[in-house]
Amino acid sequence: MIDLHCHILPGIDDGAKTLDDSLAMARIAVADGIHTLACTPHIYPGMYMNDGPGIAHARDRLQAELDRQGIPLKLVVGADVHLVPGLIEGIRSGRVPTLNGSRYFLLEPSHTTPPPRLEEQVFELIVAGYTPIVTHPERLAWVESHYPVFKRLIAQGAWMQVTAGALTGVFGRRARYWGERFIGEGHTHLLATDAHTTGRRLPRLTEGLEVARRLVGEREASRLVNERPNAVLNNLLPRDVERREVAARPSLIGRWWSGRVASSR
Repeated sequence: MIDLHCHILPGIDDGAKTLDDSLAMARIAVADGIHTLACTPHIYPGMYMNDGPGIAHARDRLQAELDRQGIPLKLVVGADVHLVPGLIEGIRSGRVPTLNGSRYFLLEPSHTTPPPRLEEQVFELIVAGYTPIVTHPERLAWVESHYPVFKRLIAQGAWMQVTAGALTGVFGRRARYWGERFIGEGHTHLLATDAHTTGRRLPRLTEGLEVARRLVGEREASRLVNERPNAVLNNLLPRDVERREVAARPSLIGRWWSGRVASSR
């Protein structure tokens, strides 16, 4: 499996604090079946002042240590990017890294309030030749009132990434409900860990993937952690990625929906 969202680089954001933490996270990921992992620290002016060259240097140092210790995990560069002025210029200059140098990058909206002009700004990024991957929409405080917005972003060409832990209740019943809804209704392109530690937010995909299998079947679940992440790393155009064929049975979706409505309120 491929995990395209992980805060594994030590000491540069709110993820791994030390090299030992990073190595422990890497071992957990490998034991879970993850062979490639994107190092995606936050880039948030005024709080996390990371940039492309600095992230690449940190990735190289951690990869060298993984290789020295015989931990079979390939690291690629990325970032968890906030929607700020000058983002397109930052990507073009390399200050803001995309995932493995591709057209795809992780875009993290504000958790508490919907960004002004979100649809227009995402459209501008797409017109500029990039594919934003909106991270963990199921965990945003404003998802209830803006669910149709995310569907319109997908129609524009954006992708959605759901957190594996959200599907297992790590972030509470509300995030679980919305995570299952995004996947169950076919509005999810990627499943990732968004891991920060070896504790509650650890780098494991398998438990969340099992939930996805129950919702959409084995083939589509595999696309969430294998085919589409591989397409991202190889910079395939969205139209080159095999179309999703969500095959969730109506009876399954009905049971899932009725069981989650009350808990989401």
